[in-house]
Amino acid sequence: MKALIADDDLVTAAAVSANVAGWGFEVVVAHDGDEALHHLLADPPPALAIIDWEMPGLDGPEICRRIRRDQSRDGLYVLLLTGRSSPNDIVAGLEAGADDYLVKPVNLSELRARVHVGVRVVTLQERLAKKVAELQATLDNVRQLRGLLPICSYCKRIRNDENYWERVEVYVTEHSDAKFTHGICPTCLEAVQAELAADEGTQ
Repeated sequence: MKALIADDDLVTAAAVSANVAGWGFEVVVAHDGDEALHHLLADPPPALAIIDWEMPGLDGPEICRRIRRDQSRDGLYVLLLTGRSSPNDIVAGLEAGADDYLVKPVNLSELRARVHVGVRVVTLQERLAKKVAELQATLDNVRQLRGLLPICSYCKRIRNDENYWERVEVYVTEHSDAKFTHGICPTCLEAVQAELAADEGTQ
């Protein structure tokens, strides 16, 4: 899994990236907001981003806002790093689109715990996206009747692809997931009853 570390503080960037790499990530480092956004808009993007709030160029919240405008980046997990710790700042960072928030100086044990939360979220999102794709593929493969169907105007049989005439219910069952039950409509019932009454009258 790829992770972006974006921080203009070289010491913090080096420490965080070294630890994240040690946790099994492929790490990319950026030292300003424009470079960070470039990596996040690349294909494929990192799955996880640890972004400093204050950097040259774009700041962390602005980066969050820009990537959240792109639906293809919905699965990207963003952890915002900052020296700001007031409730208003935390709310502002989360409302900008960050998934989590960590106050500097970075506690590496806490960072690891929060990164693992991010991995679980990303993994669940990937599984959900896969299930949705499988469901869509299944729906796309549902058999449907399309086009013109040659049907006899007298007996109502349908001519199939082999030029044989089949009963409507046989043809539809073979070409769709519909199942038939048989009954008799009121009009036909009256006709049958009239025929039976006529037969009885002749006997």
